[in-house]
Amino acid sequence: MPMILKRVDLAVIGGGPGSLAAAIRAKELGMENILVLERTDSLGGLLPQCIHNGFGIHYFGEDLTGPEYADRFIERISSMDIEVALKTMVIDLHPDLRIVGVNAEWGEFNCIPRAVVLAMGCREKTRSHTGIPGSRPAGILTAGTAQKLVNIEGYMPGEEFVILGAGDLGMIMARRLKLEGAQVKAVVERMPYVGGLIRNEVQCLHDFKIPLFLEHTVTNVFGEGRIRGVEIASLHDGRVTGENETTVECDCLLLSAGLIPENELSRKAGVELDSCTGGPFVDEHMQTNVAGIFATGNCLQVYDSVDNVSLDGQRAGEGVFRYVTGELKDHRPALRIVPGHNVKSVTPQRIVGREDVQLRVRVKRPLENTEIVAGTYTERHRALHPSSMLTINLSQADVADAWRNGRLVVSCCEDRGANL
Repeated sequence: MPMILKRVDLAVIGGGPGSLAAAIRAKELGMENILVLERTDSLGGLLPQCIHNGFGIHYFGEDLTGPEYADRFIERISSMDIEVALKTMVIDLHPDLRIVGVNAEWGEFNCIPRAVVLAMGCREKTRSHTGIPGSRPAGILTAGTAQKLVNIEGYMPGEEFVILGAGDLGMIMARRLKLEGAQVKAVVERMPYVGGLIRNEVQCLHDFKIPLFLEHTVTNVFGEGRIRGVEIASLHDGRVTGENETTVECDCLLLSAGLIPENELSRKAGVELDSCTGGPFVDEHMQTNVAGIFATGNCLQVYDSVDNVSLDGQRAGEGVFRYVTGELKDHRPALRIVPGHNVKSVTPQRIVGREDVQLRVRVKRPLENTEIVAGTYTERHRALHPSSMLTINLSQADVADAWRNGRLVVSCCEDRGANL
């Protein structure tokens, strides 16, 4: 039986909010033959298991739950004659854009698109990333796995919980488990501040009186067949001090240790990755260094807001349309965008056109009375936090001088905003 060959204008790898926004926008602009490849049995990414609200405030002007937010995009996809292949695993992506995939209906197949959007999302860090010593009993799982068990499967993985990591998902799950009647004995965070949004710290931990231990970590795990407790110790300058060690009894340890952009396919295609974001280098059109390959969503960088994911997905869809119609030229001179003082990451990492651009900036640590500087652009802020992605809009006048040496540094200067 010959291998199926599909020729399309655009292939989108992934079925989350970024990919759906890209496919919809490309279709709106006139692209006809679009194929969305999703490895699970439904669209929406992780949104269906995020049953809390807080989605869509900026994009739709409404406060929606995750499933409600996803459903709006799924309805648009269904009404626009965009082909969707569920339960489809993409196993290879070549620099010439050829995709090799497999599913039950087509078997192993080839797809040759004119352009590709990478939107594979991200994965959670596991115990191996945290380096926690001790035994390996049942009851240690990531916060995302616990969220799926509770919200989708209707199964409680334990009764007494300790959560390592005060990221957004960890804090949201602390509240969710508390509402389900479980005891959340501690949320433990290595840093002197939470890794998630401040509103989640307030609404999920403080409002529910869940103990938060900053500058602490789990240093041991007890139990054989099932976890029965953990050891928590304080940190100084990121190192265990040997003081204030406490044993906490629990039957479940959730890990909210961070997210890693999923980019194995990107590497296979020769896409250059940014060590600061973990995702591809892109220009303002969301195009990578490989012509015709674009990136968006959490495989590009870990976002703090699904609204921004959708907005950047739209930008990728517009970039794809301009590329396919020949408006975007290859190998043009680029203005390199570099993270400067107190800035952890910036996307896009380069500018290739002479239009106004929008940057997503993340700072390294909590800052007060500070000023963002990029070329001649300056903007003062009373407070900035690493968990909140800052959006700045640059005009061509702001970056005109930077084109002379091909480099634009984005910095965060604390002293210049002292009189706010």
